[in-house]
Amino acid sequence: MSASLSRRAAYERTRKRRSIAVATVSSLTVVAAIVLFVPRMPRWDRVKESFFSGERFADSFPRLLEAFVLDIKIFAWSTPAIVILALLVAIARNSRSAALFPVRVLTIAYTDIMRGVPVILWIYLIGFGVPGVGLERPFNSPLLWGSVALVLTYGAYIAEVFRAGIDSVHESQRAASRSLGLSNSQTMRFVILPQAIRRVVPPLMNDLVSLQKDVALVSLIGPIEILRQAGIDKAKFANFTPYVAAAIVFLMITIPLTRTTDYLLTRERKRTSATRVR
Repeated sequence: MSASLSRRAAYERTRKRRSIAVATVSSLTVVAAIVLFVPRMPRWDRVKESFFSGERFADSFPRLLEAFVLDIKIFAWSTPAIVILALLVAIARNSRSAALFPVRVLTIAYTDIMRGVPVILWIYLIGFGVPGVGLERPFNSPLLWGSVALVLTYGAYIAEVFRAGIDSVHESQRAASRSLGLSNSQTMRFVILPQAIRRVVPPLMNDLVSLQKDVALVSLIGPIEILRQAGIDKAKFANFTPYVAAAIVFLMITIPLTRTTDYLLTRERKRTSATRVR
């Protein structure tokens, strides 16, 4: 038995080394092809000057980082509001109380309407429409209502993520909880939600990555965040390098978040597999 396991382990190590070698060679081949052939393309010099100017990059990058602080602030105060709203909507939609039937209808209408219209349209409609009713400062700020538009839109999407997590908990969990004397609210709080939230963390992270990028859409109604600042620098220099610099700033945030999501997915997959084996 031990000899068989040793041969299996040796085979797995050999297979892993072979996979790493193939991946390394193929990656180096792609990089070499890019380095060799892209500079030979017609008008590459003009493209390089327009999109990859080192001078323009060095000049605009500090201003873009400064403007990106506003993106981070919007993301920071929007995320908790989105999660709370989405969780409340998901719980209300999964409620089995007859008295809450009107609430369930409203939550269904809310999710259908908010998900059925592009985010950018909600930002325009809420960001320009609500201040237009004559609100006084600071409640007439496009920044405030643009953030509210993001909260309402992403709240609908993430509510469906939470609802899917709640529905994924087996019905036997509810039955066991009721047999122990727990009420519906106690069952939801102590049994269903802990399992549901743990299961939806990876897709929830994906939505947060999308939110971090869509925060830039708020610039369309006035606030000077990184996308608007890149547009200002582009118009100033007649050069697209500031947009490339802005893309790099976003990648500095989204790539770690994406890798974290992949790690959480892998961990959840391993945990689920281990549970099934036992």
